[in-house]
Amino acid sequence: MTRRALIPENLRAACAAADMSPGIQSGNHVFLTGVTGVLSDGVMPAEAEAQFHSCFDKIASVLAEADLTLGYVVEMTSYHVGLRAHFDLFDSVRRQHLSAPFPAWTAVEVAGLRRPGAVVEIRVVAASA
Repeated sequence: MTRRALIPENLRAACAAADMSPGIQSGNHVFLTGVTGVLSDGVMPAEAEAQFHSCFDKIASVLAEADLTLGYVVEMTSYHVGLRAHFDLFDSVRRQHLSAPFPAWTAVEVAGLRRPGAVVEIRVVAASA
């Protein structure tokens, strides 16, 4: 089975520095590394909503490298600092980016994330056919 790294232009420098791929296409599946809402300039937005949108925008950019959209996401795991405090807002943003049939989803509350200031990290699996 052929595997290939999916690295959008805006993530190349960060991925090279970390020796990682934001996504791997393996057969009909795409597996994404968890993403936080840090912006391309390295700034973490203070507002949770801005972080949520940034996460989905990054996920979409990785999927685009495989000619896929967010509509191909079949599974999503989201890790939250303060899940109960921002769940309704996250759910609203999620519904703006994903549509039926909605992917399977697990939301997990965590004590912290690697990126300072991050309130969410999202990882997904997509399938093309």
